[in-house]
Amino acid sequence: MPNPKPSSNSLSSTLILLTILSISSIVSSKSTIEPCSNSDSCNAMLGYTLYTELKVSEVASLFGIDPISLLTANAIDISYPDVENHILPSQLFLKIPISCSCVDGIRKSVSTHYKTRPSDSLSSIADSIYGGLLSADQLREANSISDPSALDGENLVVPLPCTCFNNTDNSLPAIYLSYVVQPVDALPGIAARYQTTVTDLMNVNAMGSTAIFPGDILSVPISACASNFPSAASDYGLIVPNGSYAISASHCVQCSCVPGSRNLYCMPASLAVSCSSMQCPGSNLMLGNSTIQQSSAGCNVTSCNYDGYVNGTIMTTLSVSLRPRCPGPQQFPAVTPPPIRATQESIYAPASAPAPSLHAGGTTLPGSTGAVLPPLGSFPASGPAMSTAGSFSSGSSLVNPFAVSQNTVAFFVLLVCLVACHGF
Repeated sequence: MPNPKPSSNSLSSTLILLTILSISSIVSSKSTIEPCSNSDSCNAMLGYTLYTELKVSEVASLFGIDPISLLTANAIDISYPDVENHILPSQLFLKIPISCSCVDGIRKSVSTHYKTRPSDSLSSIADSIYGGLLSADQLREANSISDPSALDGENLVVPLPCTCFNNTDNSLPAIYLSYVVQPVDALPGIAARYQTTVTDLMNVNAMGSTAIFPGDILSVPISACASNFPSAASDYGLIVPNGSYAISASHCVQCSCVPGSRNLYCMPASLAVSCSSMQCPGSNLMLGNSTIQQSSAGCNVTSCNYDGYVNGTIMTTLSVSLRPRCPGPQQFPAVTPPPIRATQESIYAPASAPAPSLHAGGTTLPGSTGAVLPPLGSFPASGPAMSTAGSFSSGSSLVNPFAVSQNTVAFFVLLVCLVACHGF
């Protein structure tokens, strides 16, 4: 007996289902993968937008980092009264410094843990609380969750995307930001915002074209100042992105990186209370101080430099050099008070970050030659990072060449439904 002919309704339903499933696979987000073969960790950053108002300490706790490192990475003044309890506004974009590990042959951050609440779901944790930096499936897999409905009180590992690429970009110091692509983004705008090139972004992310889609996670190189501390130092490998600073040596030393510079400059931190000696051996110069003497042969510069934190001791080195010209006043990145509102600049940043004014309103550092403390400036340029979660790409290309916009998907599904319903 011949098989009965399938009904028009059955064919229509099957067609619609297959179409939706195929489109779902087409528009899946992508993330850059960095293969690795050792257990060493490195420094990286995440681009993150606050899903609600949170205290500085709460944001730091969300990612398992020191509140001071969060503030300094965003050039926020750490001497502001009770700064760790300052409430940051919803939708504010922040750069989150993280340790990037090598796990199962790829780079990722696994130091973040999240304790679930009754209202949580895997999707809300991934998409909202962590701003699309991971997917619900990645959360489920990392924690071997068999029943996603039973999450109350669970302590989840949150696998976050990160890359390091030896903390270099075109052989120059760099730190990599994992950036969630927004609907308003285009690759040239992201490149301009972070002072890199479209070609560099494409090379770093192994992209076959300039096409990007909401939810993709790009690895964005940011120029940085790298340290050269001995391997015995607890802050070995310290690298500071342009326009920010970092606190080291048990909050005793502050190291900064001026926009456009590659030279790390370290000095006593404003939080320094009980610290080991910061005087250079065989000299009366203190850490960060220098003397300048003009001569017929050039300019003799003697400076006291930071050389790492070893076994609770602040290491200093006296540097003597002859330069063709005498250096000008020491420059610093602009710092700001903790923001109280998410401005247009702090959500969707301008195309590029102007270099801060380094001399107007500055204050001379005591005991140094020409060093200037910067006046308060504008919040560092950055971009938004709130989107649907992306999934890791296992291929050489970051972006799915067949991806289509959400509006196109909606139109196509509607068209299929109309065709099916009218029996064409």
